[in-house]
Amino acid sequence: MALPGKKKKKPFKKLTRRITRSKAAHASIAFVVRGMVAGVRSLGEERAGRVGGAVARFVGRFVSETRLARKNLAAAFPEKSAAEREKILQGVWSGLGQTMVEYVFLDKLVDIDPERLGEGRIEVVGVDQFLAMRDDGKPGIIFSAHLANWEILAVVAARFGLPVVSLFRAPTNNVIAEDLMQQREQMMGKLVASNRGATFEVGAALDRGEHVGMLCDQHHSRGPKVPFFGRPVHANPLVARLARHYDCPVHGARTVRLPNGRFRVELTPPVELPRDAEGLIDVDAGTAKVMSVVEGWVREHPEQWLWLHNRWR
Repeated sequence: MALPGKKKKKPFKKLTRRITRSKAAHASIAFVVRGMVAGVRSLGEERAGRVGGAVARFVGRFVSETRLARKNLAAAFPEKSAAEREKILQGVWSGLGQTMVEYVFLDKLVDIDPERLGEGRIEVVGVDQFLAMRDDGKPGIIFSAHLANWEILAVVAARFGLPVVSLFRAPTNNVIAEDLMQQREQMMGKLVASNRGATFEVGAALDRGEHVGMLCDQHHSRGPKVPFFGRPVHANPLVARLARHYDCPVHGARTVRLPNGRFRVELTPPVELPRDAEGLIDVDAGTAKVMSVVEGWVREHPEQWLWLHNRWR
């Protein structure tokens, strides 16, 4: 019997956690995932995308994230009818399913040739901005959001000779994480796992005159509160902090999913972030500016953003 005031030990839970985190478990799970990837690849891009979207819509009917998304959409778009918001939600699940299977075909999807623009699946708005960033000899920051297939951005930048050091969230499975790192770094620039040392690695890249990219639309518990769809959110201040320290150009980039398996990649001109009385980037106001750009993107294509995330806490 447990003593009063002391928590009962949960040996089974601890044992389960230890087993699932073991090297053997990681290898076994990775083996299954690799088999699933091979199965998806055998379907081909178009069929796999349709299947992925259909499966995600089906799964979405049974998970709590759907309730959260409905709540988020109702607060963000009170002027829309329930039917309109439900249509957006179905698009969210469909797009997420497509994005997941598109990882397998990323090398084929991004078939852009900078010398023959307009011939492949990808159209680009802001080619002059890509080239200017590549050739100006300055470090630069590119912020983006979880819109459409956001992984396409870094691949397109690399095709224009602009490799980007990108922050990403590594899977807890070490074997799968290594697979993803190898696959991604062959197509884009260097990847930096989002952990405690990530800021130093990103800063070192800017010191070397390189370009860094990051997704900045999700909850950041230690970030400043800024408005997003009329409600306060804790936002990631890293873009504004780095811009304040390095005083380098800041651009926004997004992917838009188009019909018939096509995409549009857009790179904005430099975004002017507000400055304080000393002429330095104001971190809080700069973060609010970044989030206002993201909000504009989401309002244009709400079905292409991850409303499933608990953004307002």
